[in-house]
Amino acid sequence: MARLEVTVDQIGPLDQGTMAAMAERLDQLTKPQGSLGRLEELAIQLAGIRGTVALFVERKIVIVAAGDHGVTEEGVSAYPREVTGQMLALFAEGRAAINVLSASAGAGVIVVNAGVAGEPPRSPEGIVNVRLGPGTRNFLRGPAMTREQATAALEAGVDVAERAVAEGADLLVTGDMGIGNTTAAAAIVAAVTGADAQQVVGRGTGVDDAGLARKTAVLREALALHHPDPSDPLGILAKVGGFEIGVLAGVVLAGAAQRRPVVLDGVVSGAAALIACGLAPGATAYCIAGHRSTEPAHSRALAHLGLEPLLDLRLRLGEGTGAALALPLIDAAVAIARDMWTFEEAGVAQRAHE
Repeated sequence: MARLEVTVDQIGPLDQGTMAAMAERLDQLTKPQGSLGRLEELAIQLAGIRGTVALFVERKIVIVAAGDHGVTEEGVSAYPREVTGQMLALFAEGRAAINVLSASAGAGVIVVNAGVAGEPPRSPEGIVNVRLGPGTRNFLRGPAMTREQATAALEAGVDVAERAVAEGADLLVTGDMGIGNTTAAAAIVAAVTGADAQQVVGRGTGVDDAGLARKTAVLREALALHHPDPSDPLGILAKVGGFEIGVLAGVVLAGAAQRRPVVLDGVVSGAAALIACGLAPGATAYCIAGHRSTEPAHSRALAHLGLEPLLDLRLRLGEGTGAALALPLIDAAVAIARDMWTFEEAGVAQRAHE
């Protein structure tokens, strides 16, 4: 059996018995029932994922996958393609926004070269090289990649995530870098959800009105060219996706298979989750939406997945930054479930029964 199929087959449902036990414990804590809202929901979800009420999240890992996109030839980005490789080096050197925010949340960062066009201007240690090609092809002129490359991207993400878990990761975060990747992400969201190009295209790196119109036209023409099948996630990835999106989809699948929570970042992570959860619907239960991006496609992706974001800070940077900012909320949910006393333990009178 192929590696991807094995991973998908390993994904099981959340542990309902443990979730019920966690819900019961939360109801016994020194507070009105349900008064900690989403924190209680997170604790219950985490208990179902890990299969225990003795929660801990000691090692958090952000996986930042980078790749270039041939569709940038159509002028869909405000930045040149060279920026992807430059930022890849900056991530590895620990000086980008995701490094700063991850450090503040107590998380480590793994940097993955999924398919950057050129070599980084500097080659520091710490870049995991799974490079599947010098960026994808221009999907306005043909498929972005072959189906075999799409499968390889997913399996590369599985490998990276499994290695992180083997080294002790309790939680995974998806992050991205790639000039042009909001165009690819919007195309995936449109293909999966059936939304029109105008409903999913955003300004990405900050294109002006003319650039936004051009980006929308490119996406509409590409969707008409490829006629992507919403029931074929792998085919969608091959037609309009990116190497880094495939890698992140593999991370989602491996996280679910290894029973680890996966915190999603913005629109590119959302597109990756659509691919992953299209292949394995059960993986959705292992996902936590860290935040809502200002990119319109992200809201569409979250709605399709049935996920409610923890934060809405008007971010659109990517890299995993919004998800990293949500990590303290997950830590808080774990701490509440683990450290807070019950009424009986504290000797506090409970609510009188009506």
